Amino acid sequence: MAFRRRIKSYPFFSQEFLIQNHADIVFSLVIFILIGLMFEATAKTAILFIQPQYNISTLSPEGEVSLYHFGWKDCATIIFYLFITIILHAVVQEYVLDKVNRRLHLSKSKNTKFNESGQLCVFYLVSSVWSLYVLSTEGYLLHPSSLWENYPHVHLRFQVKFFYLTQLAYWLHAIPELYFQKVRKEEIPRQLQYITLYLLHIVAAYLLNLTRVGLVLLFLQYLSELGFHISRLFYFTDENHHKMFDLWAVGFVFTRMITLTLMFLVVGFGLGRAENQTLDWEAGNFNTVFIRMTVLFLVCFTQSWLLWKFIRFQLRRWREFRLEQAARKRAAAKQTPRALKRDSVGHHENGLIKAENGTSPRLKKIKAP
Repeated sequence: MAFRRRIKSYPFFSQEFLIQNHADIVFSLVIFILIGLMFEATAKTAILFIQPQYNISTLSPEGEVSLYHFGWKDCATIIFYLFITIILHAVVQEYVLDKVNRRLHLSKSKNTKFNESGQLCVFYLVSSVWSLYVLSTEGYLLHPSSLWENYPHVHLRFQVKFFYLTQLAYWLHAIPELYFQKVRKEEIPRQLQYITLYLLHIVAAYLLNLTRVGLVLLFLQYLSELGFHISRLFYFTDENHHKMFDLWAVGFVFTRMITLTLMFLVVGFGLGRAENQTLDWEAGNFNTVFIRMTVLFLVCFTQSWLLWKFIRFQLRRWREFRLEQAARKRAAAKQTPRALKRDSVGHHENGLIKAENGTSPRLKKIKAP
């Protein structure tokens, strides 16, 4: 199964060979793990990579329900779905983005940003729809108090745990993709910033048993980022598309306000009024004043940093727009033709006075001063 066009063959295990064939190598590893399910001796080990672990069965009004909690075996599952994400990344790049790039003829810098926005658009769209489905089926949207009631939320349903594992797998896969996609050195620090922030927030929500409020925050963040990258894709296809950035700007500020309000409501108000506020590692209770203040500081600092970047981005756009308008005015002024001088009788043409209404058929020569 080939994901890339083979323009040139390289020596085995060389740098270019790994970059060109990384999706095929990872695909082989996935097949190797799946083959392990066919044999009794290796089936238990292969299951660790494919299926989420630490499940318990409980009785509920709906019947017997399987719930999950986290543990170190989740690392194996994350690694397997990291491989799956690398394969899907290569499929989207090869069969969608590369074909569009060949039609647009973008520069190298714009090509890198176009690929980044294209990949993130697919991920944000899928994750937004998925998280919204989980929020609606779990009942968190209709009952906001469930975000903090009955904390700690140690036991998770399958869809919630699987969502968090795949989120961690995606953002971990984004780190080696910087190497596989040959991202320019000046672009790597910017991309590492938001990759690290996503990993930090998702891991904190998963390990501190704040998965419910984490789902809501991820949905809001992904929806906002989806609007930005769609706007950027339209801008690369036609640079006259600026209005979508204005719509995204309104949604961005609105998302920041909802995020801060929700965090103060859940962490500051909801968990702050809980009866049990002692640290208990075995029960998974991290509802202490220090941890709550740390979580609030982390979220507020991140939102403030995002707002600061947003303000700088808008100011840069405003300066570029002003400079572009001034350049257009100067160009229009230079192209305006000079008006011909007219007198009461007629106008001058090649040193001759010509009648205004064409009444005089004779032209009189102007005497030179």
